[in-house]
Amino acid sequence: MGRYTGPVCRQCRRVGEKLFLKGERCYTPKCAVDRRRTPPGANVSRRRRASDHSLQLREKQKLRFMYGIMEAQMENYMEKAFTRPTSTGQYLLLQLETRLDNVVYRLGFADSRRQARQLVLHGHFALKGRKTDIPSYHVKEGDVIAWQETRKKKQYVQNLVQDLPKRPVPEWLELDTANLKATVKRMPNPEELDIGINTRQIVEYYSR
Repeated sequence: MGRYTGPVCRQCRRVGEKLFLKGERCYTPKCAVDRRRTPPGANVSRRRRASDHSLQLREKQKLRFMYGIMEAQMENYMEKAFTRPTSTGQYLLLQLETRLDNVVYRLGFADSRRQARQLVLHGHFALKGRKTDIPSYHVKEGDVIAWQETRKKKQYVQNLVQDLPKRPVPEWLELDTANLKATVKRMPNPEELDIGINTRQIVEYYSR
């Protein structure tokens, strides 16, 4: 199955909460979750208690939708996490947070992870001085991510320079606003990986 290309707001409505998939729009009254609280599709009015499996599935889908990854990618991340002696849930989040597209988003170079993925795919960034177009690349300590020199003249980037000082950047990243580049100072700590996802339920889902 290919990557989901439909309206991302449907994904937020599916899990019943904001996943901030459309950047600034999610903070406005136009947000689909605020306008329509019901899930997409033919709705059933009756209420019933959610099973443990449905709660685990919901958390797994939230994480997938949030980072824009496919099920096969999710399974690969879980396989690696299960082999680690550290917390499985924490290592899963570490893998997702250190993806290049997520780092571009965290730096404020894009309004959403989906937009960040597109920018990386189109070759707008250089990693350690080399052009890269792999959104799933895992950054390491000391890596330098920078806008390609030929892209800095674009109007989007010029507008970005004005907005960057207003955007918070995680402490494990160091942003050079003037030169539009950033350095990975260290790997994120466990407390910096708290994104409101119950990873225990995700681990239980894949442990079946």
